[in-house]
Amino acid sequence: MKAATRQRRIGVLASATLLGAALIPAASATADTAPGKGLPATVTAEPLPTWQVNGVVWSMVTVGNTVYATGNFTKARPPGTAEGNAKEVARRNILAFDLTTGNLITSFNHSLNGQGLRIVASPDGKRVYVGGEFTTVDGQARSRIAAFDTATGKLVAGFAPKVSNKVRGIAASNSTVYIGGNFFNVNGKSRTRLAAVKASNGANIDTWKPTADDDEVMALALAGSRVIVGGKFQKLNGTNKVGIGAVNTADGSLGKWTSRPIPTKLGKKFSYVTDLFVSGDTVFGSANGEGMHWYDGRFAAKTAGGALMWLDNCYGATYGVFATGQTVYSVSHAHNCESLGAFPDTTPETNHRTLAETRAATGTDKAPPGTNSNYSKQPVPTLLHWFPTLAMGSFTKQYQAAWAITGNANYLALGGEFPRVNGKSQQGLVRFGIKAKAPNKSGPVKADLAVPKASTVALTKKIKVSWKSTWDMDNRTLKYEVLRDKGTTAIGTLSQSSAFWTRPELSFTDANPPAGKHTYRIRVTDPLGNSVTSDASGSAGK
Repeated sequence: MKAATRQRRIGVLASATLLGAALIPAASATADTAPGKGLPATVTAEPLPTWQVNGVVWSMVTVGNTVYATGNFTKARPPGTAEGNAKEVARRNILAFDLTTGNLITSFNHSLNGQGLRIVASPDGKRVYVGGEFTTVDGQARSRIAAFDTATGKLVAGFAPKVSNKVRGIAASNSTVYIGGNFFNVNGKSRTRLAAVKASNGANIDTWKPTADDDEVMALALAGSRVIVGGKFQKLNGTNKVGIGAVNTADGSLGKWTSRPIPTKLGKKFSYVTDLFVSGDTVFGSANGEGMHWYDGRFAAKTAGGALMWLDNCYGATYGVFATGQTVYSVSHAHNCESLGAFPDTTPETNHRTLAETRAATGTDKAPPGTNSNYSKQPVPTLLHWFPTLAMGSFTKQYQAAWAITGNANYLALGGEFPRVNGKSQQGLVRFGIKAKAPNKSGPVKADLAVPKASTVALTKKIKVSWKSTWDMDNRTLKYEVLRDKGTTAIGTLSQSSAFWTRPELSFTDANPPAGKHTYRIRVTDPLGNSVTSDASGSAGK
């Protein structure tokens, strides 16, 4: 969503006091790599070595352990290298890499003469389909859609539909390919932004002619006998269906869809669906809003009839969504998640490029509804504790970071235009793994660990040590140990939950210090054993 003037919510800082060396129990944990009871673990926030691109990745899909990515780029290079590296290779707008290693798959080497906007796989995994703005693949005519054989890596010779304009959405069965975008002609026949062709030869299926009547289709998803359609439109088949709806695979007729996550357009202000992902009996959707507090978040609905399961109203456009197990991951530029009882707006605006949430609803919306919203106090999921930092990119001149997301049960991959991840150079592509697949070396944030203050308690020999807690990208609950002088053995320990938007003030009273002046340091350790230690306080004592 576009930036606008916002009022910052002022929070109340919690405090915890430790007397002597007594242990204060930890606050209940929010899910992370070491989650609390009943919550799913996330992948770690530690980027894994991944080949890079010199532009932007718009869409990705995973088949087995292979990720296929498409976008607008001309080169790929090894992780940790700069552009122009000796091992850099040509890859024009499409490539494949191994999700488990991050290595480029050299046998998949193709060239699109225009950018790719969407890439999906057939249910049997034997094909991937790419759509976009290109008109040739490897010099052969392919009008905005093409297919590749995943076994051989080759361009499928017999599949060459002629689509008159850009393709943004694709959903495929093993026999039929459904396409959406902003076109009006397929294979010489009239089609209004939606069409179906045969997987065998790309010929039109003339019994399937639904219409998105007034604006682009951005995403499609197949769910049994229904194609779920998302985008900027306000009508499907002439019926009011704002941004989301379903049509039947048999004949393109309108299917039942009861929820209304996307608000109706008002003038030039509107929201729209950017991505759809089907998992089991649920479709997860992401949205972008153009205007002050127009819907930007994620929603979950039943594939069978569109009944709403939950809708979060975080602000900051969402571009891609992916679900695995009990966790839903997304990429965005979220800047306000008070809907989930989490971070508020800041001045200046602070954007967070990745989010993780529970698959199931866990409560109700904690913030006022968005502009023209159809819902208030609707079910929402829990925001999980997973916050890697992706730097804003400039390639598209939209100044975003990740645009696409995919993965499997063990790994997550993000694609976009970001130049750095967690402060280290990594352009356009990155992977993350579950705890068992990661080095687990990402620890508490040292830069946010304040130097403690030590002061003598009046009329006593006691010394009070106070400090502001830090946070960790993928662990909410941290252990704080108080160290006296140059000692390495803790004289006091406590556990505390924190996040980047809520970092409590903590304190410890050294009740019986040795005579003389003393300094204090704070050692912070995450559940995986990673630790950082503050600088020493000023001296205090008698």
